[in-house]
Amino acid sequence: MVLALTVCGIVVALVVVGLFLFGLRRRLIQRSGGTFDCSLRWDVPEKADTGGKGWSYGVARYNGDSVEWYRVFSYAYRPRRVLERDRIEVAGRRLPEGEEELALLSDAVILTCVHRGTRLELAMSEDALTGFLAWLEAAPPGQRVNVA
Repeated sequence: MVLALTVCGIVVALVVVGLFLFGLRRRLIQRSGGTFDCSLRWDVPEKADTGGKGWSYGVARYNGDSVEWYRVFSYAYRPRRVLERDRIEVAGRRLPEGEEELALLSDAVILTCVHRGTRLELAMSEDALTGFLAWLEAAPPGQRVNVA
């Protein structure tokens, strides 16, 4: 009986520590500001799949001339993807269709982009999209920016 209670106590403590570390990591990522919730689908085929597969929920952060994207369900402090402003080409935008509506946040808008030859999709709120497009267009003089 004592062994079972000890094991249960250890499991509960590990779960609490794990949740605390998730929260601490997100707080550290967001402390410098300029963050927004953003789902990402990397290496998307020409004909978009609306089945809802391939989306990863994350947090994006502006960092100078790049956007750093972090997975929410990860302990890594380094960004999973870094998108440089002068390498992003916006191909279009659309609303979620089919099962994507269940896989993404309720107010999401999907932005189709090409970054260094790789097609990707970013799903974010309308407000975050407005800020992202303004950030793209606010590139310093001399940098090329392709916004559709």
